[in-house]
Amino acid sequence: MNGNTGLRLLCGMLLLGCGEVLFAQQLSFNRDIRPLLSDNCFQCHGPDAAKRQGGLRLDVSEAAIRGGDSGPAVVPGKPEDSLLIQRIHSTDPELQMPPPESGRALTSAQKQVLQQWISSGAEYQPHWAFVPVQRPAVPAEEPPCGPLDAFLRQRQKMAGLQPAPEADRATLLRRVTLDLTGLPPTPQELDAFLADQSPQAWENVVDRLLQSPRYGERMAQQWLDFARYADSNGFQVDSSRQMWVWRDWVVDAFNSNQPFDQFTIEQLAGDLLDQPTQEQIIATGFNRNTRLNGEGGRIAEEWFAETVIDRVETVGLTWLGLSLNCCRCHDHKYDPISQKEFYQLFAYFNSIEESGVLDSEGGSPGQGNSQPVLQVSTRAIAEELQHLQLAVDEAKQRLAAAKQSAGERMAAWETETRQRLQSEEPAWRQLDVRTAVSKGGAELTRQPDGSWLAGGRNPEFDEYVFEAPLQGDRITGLLLECFPDERLPNRSLGRYSNGNFVLTGVLAELVAPGVTAPLPLELVRAVADYEQQGYTAAQILEEKDGRKRNRRGWAVDGPTRREICRAVFAAAAPVTIPAGASLRITLRHDAITGHNIGRLRLSASALPPETLTPTGAAFPDAIRGILLTAANQRSADQQRELVQYFASVGDAVVREAEQSLKSAEQAVQQRRSTLPVVMVMKERQQPREARVLVRGQYDRPGDVVPRGVPAALPPMPADQPQNRLGFARWLVSDKHPLTARVWVNRAWERFFGIGIVRTSENLGSQAEWPVHPQLLDWLAAEFMEPTQIQQVAGEGAHRWDIKALDKLIVMSAAYRQSARVDNAVDPENRLAARGPRFRLSAETLRDQMLFVSGLLVEQQGGPSARPYMPEGVWDETSRYGDLRGYRADEGRGLYRRSLYTIWKRTAAPPNMTLFDAPNREVCTVKRSRTNTPLQALSLLNETTAVEAARKLAERMLREGGGTDQQRLKWGFRLVTARQPQPEELKLLETGLQQDLLDFSRAPQDAAKLLTVGASPADASLPPDQLAAWTLTANVLLNLDEVISH
Repeated sequence: MNGNTGLRLLCGMLLLGCGEVLFAQQLSFNRDIRPLLSDNCFQCHGPDAAKRQGGLRLDVSEAAIRGGDSGPAVVPGKPEDSLLIQRIHSTDPELQMPPPESGRALTSAQKQVLQQWISSGAEYQPHWAFVPVQRPAVPAEEPPCGPLDAFLRQRQKMAGLQPAPEADRATLLRRVTLDLTGLPPTPQELDAFLADQSPQAWENVVDRLLQSPRYGERMAQQWLDFARYADSNGFQVDSSRQMWVWRDWVVDAFNSNQPFDQFTIEQLAGDLLDQPTQEQIIATGFNRNTRLNGEGGRIAEEWFAETVIDRVETVGLTWLGLSLNCCRCHDHKYDPISQKEFYQLFAYFNSIEESGVLDSEGGSPGQGNSQPVLQVSTRAIAEELQHLQLAVDEAKQRLAAAKQSAGERMAAWETETRQRLQSEEPAWRQLDVRTAVSKGGAELTRQPDGSWLAGGRNPEFDEYVFEAPLQGDRITGLLLECFPDERLPNRSLGRYSNGNFVLTGVLAELVAPGVTAPLPLELVRAVADYEQQGYTAAQILEEKDGRKRNRRGWAVDGPTRREICRAVFAAAAPVTIPAGASLRITLRHDAITGHNIGRLRLSASALPPETLTPTGAAFPDAIRGILLTAANQRSADQQRELVQYFASVGDAVVREAEQSLKSAEQAVQQRRSTLPVVMVMKERQQPREARVLVRGQYDRPGDVVPRGVPAALPPMPADQPQNRLGFARWLVSDKHPLTARVWVNRAWERFFGIGIVRTSENLGSQAEWPVHPQLLDWLAAEFMEPTQIQQVAGEGAHRWDIKALDKLIVMSAAYRQSARVDNAVDPENRLAARGPRFRLSAETLRDQMLFVSGLLVEQQGGPSARPYMPEGVWDETSRYGDLRGYRADEGRGLYRRSLYTIWKRTAAPPNMTLFDAPNREVCTVKRSRTNTPLQALSLLNETTAVEAARKLAERMLREGGGTDQQRLKWGFRLVTARQPQPEELKLLETGLQQDLLDFSRAPQDAAKLLTVGASPADASLPPDQLAAWTLTANVLLNLDEVISH
């Protein structure tokens, strides 16, 4: 029971949560009586027939008057004859209601309210949220104001409240920019707004923000919670999936101001529209965001049922504002929705061409999705493929030209190859490695035989970098030798506990004095003398982009094999060695955590690359004999054989051209194979049968049920099909009482911090009575049919206009009020007599830091990014799957908007969940808002926070002016949108001077602070000065008005 219910109901007075009496009204069943009965009685005497006690039902007038086994519970006008009144006043534990063991008890005031209600006739009303929306008349207010403000002022007067004055323009710009884009305004935007004294200045700002692509990103943030969007499949394995195409569709839909009714229809049934577009099919990914079980031993029928049940519950919360969860097992205890009706809704969503569990590969091999899927192409992708195909055509032309001119190179090849065959040059020369570095922090120690042993820390995915001087005039390939060692796990070759390794990347490049960029050694062939099944050396070269993680590579059966293993990496053609050059070799281990090579040695060769093998050089005896025979003594057959060998193997120019063609063709193939894939809805030709599941259990099917909507809500129109499309259209019908109310209530909550109905997650019988029901209904009607906002960002307003509704709210005087608290009445600001103020969301907190520091990368859409997260963040919840061993992105991916952060359900981003983001395992329509010490510690010390403070400090020093005061004022205004007060400026100056003194005495501390984060510190700034300003910037980023709305 709501702790304030008794106060709210006392003697028919409408009371706010603070307990202050605001004004008296006649008793209302929905406002005053239903909450009492719902909290205390409906669990045993409500809609759930199976759990109903004593044959008594109290949520329906006729049933309450008829009574139960003991007689009439309610006798209108006669409380003394009503068993309800007798039982609530009884002191006999056997008769008292609610029963003592229930833990519920009515106060004296609440009992009096019930008695007064029956005395006045015991009038029942249908639940307010189930009554169709009717546009109420707008109150007449003086001075004249807009309808939204008129409703509010009428209520404020009744409560003895006066609207607060308008906030200053800087505060307003910061407020609305954060609300509509999730980012703060720039100083330039602030200056422009302050300078614009026209009557349209505020509207111009609002329209500009609604036109910004950032608007869609801000709006999508909440919708992803509703849709339980994530980049993983959930459950024990929690492996990756690819659904970012749907996420990007959501952003685009909000930015294009798609009408909410169409937004709804396309997500629930876009595939059933006549000739649906690619975008309309993508939209149906909403209901493919469910978790999918990939565990061994799973029962597909069980998880199919769970998948469909999740859809029903998600749709119920998102559009209806109703919690349907309990209906899977029994009739709803509070709302008039039966278990049968739940499974009638289930029947709309159970006929997709899916298994309901995670496919081994599904329709997108290697991308974690399960059927049905859609491979997506865009204009940009088509242009990219066209560009790649042009590269193929050009490579073919170069190859043809190379073959045409082969004869010109053959004589030189014969001479050079003959000389090398006669010189008895060794196939492999061991490299004299001068530097060996483990990027992961392992210790690489040189051994007497020239090999290197890895010891100490065994990083998750290590990267070794070796550098050695080169001798001779050319290089054609590398030899990697891996040795077993007594000091390695299992006395084998790798560092993992079983002795294995997986080498996934080999990069070789020449560096030399005077050469501006490293010369790559293009490795095109990889062979090994031993390979574990499924882990070949050739797989290393299949992903040669050193910036990407290759999950395949060379392994050697470390648990059972303890012999030297060798792999050769041959170049496409010989590479000439510049004077004084060194060879830099990078070995990567990106496949499986801890699978790093234990002991290795490196060698290089100058012999023809086609001859290189792990044991030396293999040159055909017949060709050797021909080459050592004088040209004028060869037979015609010998000369022909030699020409054929040169054309097929020996011509480096042709080989290089062939490799270029192969690479170009692979690029086309790879791009096509990696086209974005998204899971979508696709209806079966023959619908599946739906049955009631007894107690919600998949293996206890009950009666067959047809598709249908709950009887307590309007019926499905006769002209609509009984499928998902008809259901979606029913949801957004003007006659539907819930959908518009749910959306406008959440919109109000988004701007004011709390809904007109506090329980925005539930508008059923357990919902709070709306603090302003007329305003709620007027907004719902206005949302469906706008009358006040004619233009939005240069476009005409339309039905179900999301941007028009947002504009209506932020244009109101209520939204533009100062947030200053001048009295103790209405502390939660339910009547909006002052401006809103609350803490920013997790995403906005991080994005704001990146934005003001200059780090934010505003790349819209695309695969999810991997920002900083704690080491091992994924490993505690997953021992299997491909989302283990978290590794942050390098470069731009660290600084993208939080909307694009990769989301693993069993280990959601800690810096998001710490600030109340859900894990998205299930639909969440309302985040909590907490304040904890851990949040403060995160804002002070988390890597992003410290790095952003440093980059903000650099901006203050570079852009803020020539004096400390100017810089402090500039930085303060950048983050707060206002100038500091003199006392604030003095505090900042004092702290800065103390930090300067401290860092001048401890330069090592300054140096350590400046290393936090991947971006380099500005080397032109003195370290002690930059460190001190970093701490000052950190203070600015943690000001209450910076982290608050």
